[in-house]
Amino acid sequence: MTYGREVDAMRPVIALVGRPNVGKSTLFNQLTRSREALVADFAGLTRDRKYGDGRLGDSEFIVIDTGGVSGDEQGIDAAMAEQSLQAIDEADVVLLLVDARDGLNPVDEQLVKYLRQQSRDFHLVVNKIDGQDADVAGSEFHALGVSSMHAIAAAHGRGVRQMIESVLEPFPPSEIDDEEELDDEATRVAVVGRPNVGKSTLVNRILGEDRVVVYDQPGTTRDSVYIDFERDGQPYTLIDTAGVRRRKNVRQAVEKFSIVKTLKAIDDANVVVLLMDAREGLVDQDLHLLGHCIEAGRALVLAVNKWDGLEAEHKDRVRSELDRRLRFVDFAETHFISALHGSGVGKLFGSIDAGYSAAMQAMGTNRLTRILEDAVADHPPPMVNGRRIKLRYAHAGGRNPPRVVIHGNQTDRVPDSYRRYLEKVFSRALELTGTPLRIEFRGGDNPYAGQRNKLTQRQINRKRRLMAHVKQAKKRKQQKKRG
Repeated sequence: MTYGREVDAMRPVIALVGRPNVGKSTLFNQLTRSREALVADFAGLTRDRKYGDGRLGDSEFIVIDTGGVSGDEQGIDAAMAEQSLQAIDEADVVLLLVDARDGLNPVDEQLVKYLRQQSRDFHLVVNKIDGQDADVAGSEFHALGVSSMHAIAAAHGRGVRQMIESVLEPFPPSEIDDEEELDDEATRVAVVGRPNVGKSTLVNRILGEDRVVVYDQPGTTRDSVYIDFERDGQPYTLIDTAGVRRRKNVRQAVEKFSIVKTLKAIDDANVVVLLMDAREGLVDQDLHLLGHCIEAGRALVLAVNKWDGLEAEHKDRVRSELDRRLRFVDFAETHFISALHGSGVGKLFGSIDAGYSAAMQAMGTNRLTRILEDAVADHPPPMVNGRRIKLRYAHAGGRNPPRVVIHGNQTDRVPDSYRRYLEKVFSRALELTGTPLRIEFRGGDNPYAGQRNKLTQRQINRKRRLMAHVKQAKKRKQQKKRG
């Protein structure tokens, strides 16, 4: 198993490190020209390593956003600091961010000392110089004795371009084969679920390393983390997401942003792994998340975590509940796993690959039309106002989810029950495993509608001429009587 963004000999890797809330995520968004990293006036917002692609002219590079290092980490903060140190080890060059408003801090000095001990190539970046003279803002940090120092305002982009040009100067321009990248497009797999069901543990188990922060505290992951890797020569992008709670339980604005990022990750994914907690069973929030996955039309794999150590009676009760309440997603495979110990995790990829293949398969018009004709012959559409609904032909309308567009007459009156019948027929005939199917109906224009309108106008004109003729006849008759 190898990694894509973490190990890339073609592009330099730049790690952003520093104390909490010094503007690392803001600079990350500037360098990647995106809004991928969550940004708020809230210390400790970023907790995992986050990778992004940046470009300056012909030079391409990789940026790693990290959590803050405060120097007195305990509990989850210690895991965050470990993520930052791993990013330093991966990087070709480190940007150490400091806060011009706070001035020189002992933690800044410790980080400079650590980078020198590790013989890392690094630049000191004095951020938040908004409204200040650059030389005055950076004067205090000359005491660190760092030869390469840049003063910037990441929030407004001031000084960012000059800084990155200086950082990239020792590296040759990247030579990226765009066609190769398109041919080698990765399968995007999002792991979603409620807080503390084991999403990050599952991601780390799949990757074989502690890639994301895992801690026994709900809400550990606050942002969606995209991780490229390979399995058996097949490229994947694994997306670890924040847990989604019921709206009434969402208190902090940061958590609201996290939920938005999770829902966006579902839309970005090709396949969604919905993780549930076997010890708590199926709860309403699982069904809400499942509804969003189905609405997005993504291929779906259901995984019931923490299956190890449960009593047989409890397992039977969970299986029975899933069979009863999840009949409407009979296309999705269900796996019973232990992300902590790894049991059943390897089998997930069989369902992931099958779901992706089904969602992206090509569907020919001739084949779809034959399936439609057989379905109509076995079970004709109902009569509407004494007229039979006629479905004439079908063609593909898109992928992920697969869409079948059916043309005919009175298609706006096709009942939902018949639509569901066609969905089952097409899914079975096309062997669609792990993905929902969308059926769209389109009615043809009535070729006689325009002639009917013309005929009506002709009749009106004829009636007008007849009334005018009758009126003239009456007038001549009256004149004759008077004469």
